[in-house]
Amino acid sequence: MENKAGRLADITGVLAGGGIDIKALSIADTNDFGILRLIVDRPADALSALKASGFMVRETPVVGLKIDHKPGGLHRVLKLMEEYGIFIEYMYDLLSADTSDTATIIAKLANQDEAVETMKKLGADFITG
Repeated sequence: MENKAGRLADITGVLAGGGIDIKALSIADTNDFGILRLIVDRPADALSALKASGFMVRETPVVGLKIDHKPGGLHRVLKLMEEYGIFIEYMYDLLSADTSDTATIIAKLANQDEAVETMKKLGADFITG
């Protein structure tokens, strides 16, 4: 997205107008543009609505990985990934209103299908949907 005042509000307005719920987001910026990553409840509808409104969009597969919501929970998972050579391209957290013992991270992994299979064999728990 263009790095200018109000552009994020334009995007959220399109999604709100379509009744699309944002579950998580991440923004990385440069001087000229920003990269907005969204997790929404209806990805196909969001993609269509944003394209129809003139935004440049792309869908990228990511995984939602549940981790222990306590000190060291993320570290334990990251050390396993390091040990098994799983490379994280980017990651952010998924906010949740519940107070469970788990948190969720959203990650784009190199060789994602293979990485997910390895993590499942190690007992990792993923969210779906």
